[in-house]
Amino acid sequence: MNISPDSNPVLGVLFHAIGGLAAASFYLPYRRVRGWSWETFWITGGVFSWLLAPIVAALILVPATFSILSAAPRDALFHAWLLGALWGVGGLTFGLSMRYLGIALGYAVALGFCAAFGTLVPPLWDGKLAALAATPAGRWTLVGVGVSLLGIVFSGAAGLGKEKDITDEQKRETVAEFSLVKGLVIAGLCGLLSACMSFAFRAGSPVIATAVAQGTPTLWAALPLLVVILLGGLATNLAWCLFLNAKRGTFAEYTGKAADGTRAPVAANLVFCALGGVAWYLQFFFYSMGESRMGAELKFSSWTLHMATIIIFSTVWGIWLHEWRGVSARTRGLIAAGLIVLVVSTIIVGYGNYLGATSGH
Repeated sequence: MNISPDSNPVLGVLFHAIGGLAAASFYLPYRRVRGWSWETFWITGGVFSWLLAPIVAALILVPATFSILSAAPRDALFHAWLLGALWGVGGLTFGLSMRYLGIALGYAVALGFCAAFGTLVPPLWDGKLAALAATPAGRWTLVGVGVSLLGIVFSGAAGLGKEKDITDEQKRETVAEFSLVKGLVIAGLCGLLSACMSFAFRAGSPVIATAVAQGTPTLWAALPLLVVILLGGLATNLAWCLFLNAKRGTFAEYTGKAADGTRAPVAANLVFCALGGVAWYLQFFFYSMGESRMGAELKFSSWTLHMATIIIFSTVWGIWLHEWRGVSARTRGLIAAGLIVLVVSTIIVGYGNYLGATSGH
């Protein structure tokens, strides 16, 4: 097995955990936005997420970003952008999942699909799953992936238990537009399309190789590629949000006129959208760093680690925000089981990568 000399699985797991915390936290500032419709604050935050933060971070840490992108293969750039655009549809529906299901249930259901598709399909597509299973490192990593999916099942079961335990009025106290059926359908679509981010990184690997060839440290080598991927995400989200602005007549919100005719606090809203947007970007900033340290053959496990840590932290936020208030002892037990199993999964995956880095097989 080809193990990169830069492999450091412990550091990789830590980076993924930080990225998971950022991803689980990004929606919190949006809850403070006042007088703006969903489409208005979503795309405003998206400008920071998918345009400003990626470019600024790349130029600071990789000053040769535009030179790297100019020298990279055009087909790699196009496929990375296209997959980023498809992923953008998933990101769009992810925001809607939070809107209709709340943080805890929305994350668990959507990311369950993300983890399954984004982790297992790439090695299956390449025909490498059997080869991975033939090595100790690969077997431990695959076990960790399976344990993570089990933890996601527990988390999803806890969310569904919540729906049976509390009244509609209680649900709407914490999730104003709660709708289980609509939210589950949207979260399923989100999970399927959001997994395209995993494929976008793979399709754009020649861009990373170009960055390394030009002297970029491997830790930052994916940042120029991330600019391209997220521009694809910006394209789809911008198109949809502007369509909704036109359809609902909410363009005036950008200048401070709320839908009910009152004044919206534009400056405060911009600050909260910027905080949410930058936090959102940081998930993939740290994801790219984590993946660079997971080992060449086992980096497919990065997606599972990312999903697992997001669910861990989002569940904690859900508890903090009282989204689980009033649920039964059984549901609380499922919440705890999900968190414990997900933490164990990250340890197993990290151990698998450690074996790969230290033994070479």
